[in-house]
Amino acid sequence: MRALIGVSDKSGLADFARGLHEAGVELIATGGTARALADAGIPVRQVSEVTGAAEMLDGRVKTLHPAIHAGILARRDLPEHMRALEEQGYAPIDLVVVNLYPFAAAVASGADRETVIENIDIGGPTMIRAAAKNSGSVAVVVSPSQYPEVLAEIQAAGAVSPATRTRLAAEAFAHVAAYDTAVADWLAGEPSDGPMRSSFTTGGPLIAELRYGENPHQRGALYAVPGVPGGVAHARQLQGPALSFTNWLDADAAANLVAEFAEPAAAVIKHTNPCGFATGDSPLDAYRRAHACDPRSAYGGIVALNRTLDLVTAQELAKTFLEIVICPAVDEDAAARLARRERLRILVLDRPIAAAGYDVRSLSGGLLVQTRDRVSADRSSMTVVSKRQPTEAEWGDLLVAWRVCRHVKSNAIVIAGDRMALGVGAGQMSRVEAAELAVARAGDRVAGTVAASDAFFPLPDGLETLGRAGVGAVIHPGGSKNDADVTAAADALGMAIVLTGERHFRH
Repeated sequence: MRALIGVSDKSGLADFARGLHEAGVELIATGGTARALADAGIPVRQVSEVTGAAEMLDGRVKTLHPAIHAGILARRDLPEHMRALEEQGYAPIDLVVVNLYPFAAAVASGADRETVIENIDIGGPTMIRAAAKNSGSVAVVVSPSQYPEVLAEIQAAGAVSPATRTRLAAEAFAHVAAYDTAVADWLAGEPSDGPMRSSFTTGGPLIAELRYGENPHQRGALYAVPGVPGGVAHARQLQGPALSFTNWLDADAAANLVAEFAEPAAAVIKHTNPCGFATGDSPLDAYRRAHACDPRSAYGGIVALNRTLDLVTAQELAKTFLEIVICPAVDEDAAARLARRERLRILVLDRPIAAAGYDVRSLSGGLLVQTRDRVSADRSSMTVVSKRQPTEAEWGDLLVAWRVCRHVKSNAIVIAGDRMALGVGAGQMSRVEAAELAVARAGDRVAGTVAASDAFFPLPDGLETLGRAGVGAVIHPGGSKNDADVTAAADALGMAIVLTGERHFRH
């Protein structure tokens, strides 16, 4: 049995290779890998000895040779294949152990273009694909995590079983596909206003297998996607049980909302919708105000902060049962205080950035892909269409409500005052019902507030629901054929109306 090894990630390599050697496997390795094995005292042949050709082009060409690929691809069940090998003086290769140049790490490090290009692996994916194609005879290993199982089978039976070879081949093709997706994503750059890509791939390595999906009878997993590591998927968990499928969705919704704001901000999320949001003078102030929006719904919620979690804020958080707290950092004494809440999950998101790239969703038979939604808080791009102008205080609250509204499921109405959400109407089939729900949640706090609507009011009734309850100013996209009637109704109620010209549905 012969094994070809060429790995960038050399963790566990020496023990694995030593076990193969002791099991009678002949080892062939590429330059750096061969040196590592030789330094560990493990007998190994250089690839150049097998090919009779030295590496060239600064290592770009070393395994792209018939002596390697014929040895991998030859079908053992076809005499003419084996005869062709013998005529050329080549020998079969039965095990290919390859992990790829660290392309994603080069991108994440901020390396220059030339360095990133040199970390695009060519020979590695070619060998992996060849071995996976010929999995009827060849085993392919692409991760150190696969070493123990493969070594155990070789030690026990002198070969890797057909079932294992087939599974490893599937994993290998997925591994290469994810690698190529990362390269394609980097080359394409950030989404632009130009045409969408003619072909779209997505996916990456497994981060964690989840306890279950949205419901216990569903399986679930979390995978990385290409690009600079960031976002909730790469948050560090400091304590608490593993996150469920819905926990991850809620954490993402919470972190994306507070990332909209430069000032201290806190969000409370239930079922991906904000049931509380506020800015404040400090994390404690922001959280107290966000919690006050809807204390009943906050029970069992997910809280996000865009500032370091300090002790006084941790003490306040501990007063309510929460599933998750996510923030950029946690002070040591705050972590010690929350450690008593063993079921509380604490996530640290080192890079609390607004989501980038594409928004990808699945549907039966396909993928829906769109650029990420962005909301503008630039007053100069907005138009006041009512007779009354908003006051400066109203403008501040309108811009808060407008940014929060983008994170609420449609139809969405957000009532706000004093830079905090007071009533949220989410996911209603009727915009009037969304307004009624927001008013009901705001309760006796509604007088003198403002409101945001994620889309236009098709008729005056939804706006009138807000105005009669005491809302003094409303921001919405406009664009209805009945905009003039809606504005007239607002004028009759003494309300100020701001049009943004930009809709923010969230389904």
